[in-house]
Amino acid sequence: MSEGSLLKRLMTNKMERRTFIKWSGAIGVPVIAGGVGTKLLIDKQKEEKVASASDWDKVVSTCSVNNCGGRCVIKAYVKDGVVVRVATDTQESGDPSIPPLRACVRGRNYRNLLYHPDRLKYPMKRVGKRGEGKFERISWEEAVDTIASEVKRIGDTYGPESRYDNYSSGQCWGLHGGSTAVRKLLSVTGGFLNFRNDYSSGAGNVATPYTYGTNNSGSSFDSLLHSKYILLWGQNPSEMIFSTPYREYLLQAKKNGAKIVVIDPRYTDTAITYGDEWIPIKPTTDNAMMDAMGYVIVTEKLHDQNFLDKYCVGFDGDHMPEGVAKEECLKSYLLGEKDGVAKTPEWAEKICGVPAEKIREIARNYATIKPAALIQGWAAQRQAYGEQFMRGGAQLACLTGNVGKLGGWAAGTGYWNRSNIVYPISYENPVKASIPCFLWTKAVEQGTEMTAADGLQGTEKLSTNIKLIFNMAGNMLINQHADINKTKQLLEDESKVEFIVVSDLFMTPSAKYADIILPGTTFFERYDIGVPWCFGDYVVFGDKTIDPLYECRDEYDVFAEVAEKLGVKDQYTEGRTILDLVKESVERTRKELDPTFPTFEEFRKKGVHHFQYDEPLVGFKTQIDDLENNPFETPSGKIELFSKTLWDLNQHEEIPAIAKYISSWEGPEDPLIEKYPLQLISWHYKRRCHSTYDNMPWLEEAAKQEMWINPKDAEKRGIKDGDRAQVFNDRGSLVIDVKVTTRITPGVAGIPQGGWYSPDKSGIDQRGAVNVLTSQRPTPLAKSNPQLTNLVEVKKA
Repeated sequence: MSEGSLLKRLMTNKMERRTFIKWSGAIGVPVIAGGVGTKLLIDKQKEEKVASASDWDKVVSTCSVNNCGGRCVIKAYVKDGVVVRVATDTQESGDPSIPPLRACVRGRNYRNLLYHPDRLKYPMKRVGKRGEGKFERISWEEAVDTIASEVKRIGDTYGPESRYDNYSSGQCWGLHGGSTAVRKLLSVTGGFLNFRNDYSSGAGNVATPYTYGTNNSGSSFDSLLHSKYILLWGQNPSEMIFSTPYREYLLQAKKNGAKIVVIDPRYTDTAITYGDEWIPIKPTTDNAMMDAMGYVIVTEKLHDQNFLDKYCVGFDGDHMPEGVAKEECLKSYLLGEKDGVAKTPEWAEKICGVPAEKIREIARNYATIKPAALIQGWAAQRQAYGEQFMRGGAQLACLTGNVGKLGGWAAGTGYWNRSNIVYPISYENPVKASIPCFLWTKAVEQGTEMTAADGLQGTEKLSTNIKLIFNMAGNMLINQHADINKTKQLLEDESKVEFIVVSDLFMTPSAKYADIILPGTTFFERYDIGVPWCFGDYVVFGDKTIDPLYECRDEYDVFAEVAEKLGVKDQYTEGRTILDLVKESVERTRKELDPTFPTFEEFRKKGVHHFQYDEPLVGFKTQIDDLENNPFETPSGKIELFSKTLWDLNQHEEIPAIAKYISSWEGPEDPLIEKYPLQLISWHYKRRCHSTYDNMPWLEEAAKQEMWINPKDAEKRGIKDGDRAQVFNDRGSLVIDVKVTTRITPGVAGIPQGGWYSPDKSGIDQRGAVNVLTSQRPTPLAKSNPQLTNLVEVKKA
């Protein structure tokens, strides 16, 4: 196949499926769990000759920097300036501390992303009503002039608090993502309204520090090789991919004899691949099961009293903060001494649906099979009272003394990071005001009315509502934010947000609401460094593979021109190009953080740097080994099972001082369930990274966009597998294909998050964009994302 004909077929999307599989280096076998299935692909690839060296000029090692927790090695085979094939890490080091960084099914599709015919190709400006998706091509000069003019006009008219860079995560996990670039620009031109937190672990990020003083409550994944019992509670690393090597460590832990139990409303790919047992549970009820486990552990005297006495505040009446009654302690709550309701497994079964005897069994196993790791996913804290879920897991870890122990796990948010690099772009925002990121729509309509009760910090009052929004490389403006119908109505009113800039690779649902659209670059078209989320002992070099296609440009370079128009280019770039930034990161990392870090050329040649350690990182081991000299970062210096700080808020019903079950709005005990009898959840799908890749047809073959529903619920509604169904509540309605399966709990419907909002003429979504149905009501403490708390009804379309 010639270079010209290959490129033509790529650009017109005419390549046949078998040709794609051949050229991507993939062989047609099922991909069940990302790394597991991909390993089969790699092993098969070794047996079959896919192409010869004469078919390419060079092989470039690079790495995607989109918002996926994994950072895999992508090998791009280039011929005459065209990526003709992609492969991934095939190295077997023989060292269990250096698992191969293999791509999952998404990573195998990257070449299709690069050459997709729907790539945004040149800058455009809106010519129709906002949201209609009508644009015309403009020059880069006009785009830069318009952005510079509006940045100045809006800043001068309303003040810097009117300018906002929206939370986005499309390609932010490198050194110079679009959001970093625009924030630097706004900082050197007067400032912008800050946001805090994220949509991923927002409730946990705020809640966990009330227990431990920090979110860094996890351990490195190699510590799991020492675990004997692992509870994966609402966590699905097979599809979510928290870090590429994580799955390999879970497999090795199983080989070492660890029992793995998965607690989830769905029988996930993780449960299939790793789980010895699946425990289905009703959404929003996790804390009821946690409370019942605590009851069993305490009443059967399986708790670690010595640990609780030495390291914790609030377990029993003898260890309460000064001025708080003894009956407010955790033990009293579990036994029902104050409210008259003992938190027995029978009590919990009626709420969460898990049989009482199974709760007892799991509680006993977790308390007695040591060391045990309770690892919490973030999905279960994306609900009405998600703060309770994260603190509840930490509570169980403390009851059993599994904190600070090799093979144990402290639960909670679970961040850990003992490896780092220098990020060379820095800025100081003159504006100190900040809002919770989930409340940006409120700041558009009622910014000047927001108070500390809404999560406003840094000022008592905002001087203006948001008037300008930059939405860089993300689909959060419409698709990924809650209550799409409410949000789009807000943005369609041009008197509220006066100017919106979107940078992206495709005309996403969010891009349709832009006034100016900028065509961004893929990771193939720029230099960068790939850093895993907060869970990895490695970084990957992102080499520039080809020059940018069409008129696509990196945001850093675009905003350098905007800065020049505004007279601040030197402050913005400090004389550095993108390549300079990558080189500076490497050299400063060597000098300031890690003298063993390779030079730029060494890093580029190797493609990956693995940070080496003599032993696993164990969360809070330092504190447990020597509390006197290494106290916890809490007010008391100990683990606060009872938080006096939360108690003093005096909002005990919704923000209790100890973790406990709170019956959720739009949960199984809400009277609204009579009208909308199904709980609706969503999950990160193996065929997408959030909403990225939803327009990739070959990934639709890997995982179709469809709603899961249990056969019992389907039968009641006359729905069969493969039918189209309408899903609706008071916020909106969508139509989607149905998968009838026993892999989801009765009473629950599940729609994978990230489907692109695609309304018909009557405004009913046809793709299954779950946020048509979700709520903008925030969690009580963190003011964070509750998007897994929904009640709906389903009927055959």
